[in-house]
Amino acid sequence: MLIWLPFLVWILHFMDLINGQYFSRHPRHRRSLVVSRLCHAGCLTCSVLNGCLSCKPRLFFHLKHDGMRERGTCLLSCPRGHYGTRSPHVNTCTKCREDCVSCFNRNFCTHCHQGHYLYRGRCENSCPEGLTPNAALRECNDCLVGCEVCVTRNTCTRCRAGLYLLHGQCQHTCPGGFEPDRQLMECISQVHCQVGEWGDWGLCFWRGRDYRNFVEVRRREVLRHPTLYGDPCPKVKEWRKCVIKRRPSPGRSDGKGIRPAEH
Repeated sequence: MLIWLPFLVWILHFMDLINGQYFSRHPRHRRSLVVSRLCHAGCLTCSVLNGCLSCKPRLFFHLKHDGMRERGTCLLSCPRGHYGTRSPHVNTCTKCREDCVSCFNRNFCTHCHQGHYLYRGRCENSCPEGLTPNAALRECNDCLVGCEVCVTRNTCTRCRAGLYLLHGQCQHTCPGGFEPDRQLMECISQVHCQVGEWGDWGLCFWRGRDYRNFVEVRRREVLRHPTLYGDPCPKVKEWRKCVIKRRPSPGRSDGKGIRPAEH
C-alpha cells in the first residue's frame, strides 16, 4: 500500500487533469476543477471529486471511503485503526491488521478486538501457558505466583484455590487485623463488637409466681456487630431485684388500702 500510494496520488492528479480539459470545453462542469480555495484545511492540492490530493508539510495523507469513492484527507495524526508513516515524499496513514483495533506499525498491535488478547504486539486467540487472559484489557497478563486472574502483574482479582485475596495480593493466611471470608475467599477487616452506654433502669414489675419477686431492667444498644472472628458482644440487658414502695391511700388513716408507689 505504501509503495503504490504515490502512484495513486499521481493517478488522481492525472484524472483531474483530464477532467479539467473536459470541463474547459463544457463550462457547466467547471466547478469540478481543482480549485485551491475549496480545499479543506491541510490540503496542499485537492479536487472536488477526490478531496485532498497532497498535504501540507508534516500532515498525514489518509484515504477514507465516501460511499463507493475514496476521498483524500490531511490529518495531524492518523485515525484509530491506522498508523502513520513518514517519508521524504509523502506522509501516509496505513490501516492496521484486521485483528488490531490500534497499532504502532503493521507488525505491532497496541489494542485488540474482543475475543483476542495482546501478547508481545500480536493479537492471539488465547494466551500462552503461564499467562492469564484479561478480558477487560484484552491482553495476556503475567500474574504473580498464586494468582489466577489479574488486571496487571501486581494486581490480582482472583486467587488460586486455598488462597485469600487481600489488596490485590494472594495470601495463605490473613494477617493481623483481618480474617478469612471463606465464601468470597478474601481477607476482610476484623470487626469487634461495640456497644453503647447503659440506659436508665425501667419500672419495677412483678415477675414470676412469687409476689415478692419484683425486678427492673436496663438495656444498651449494639453499635457495631462483630465479624465471625471478632470479639463477641457483652450482655446488652441486665436484671436486678427491686422493692415496690407502698403508701397509704387518700382518706384512710389505718394504713389499710395501700397501693404501689411510683418508682
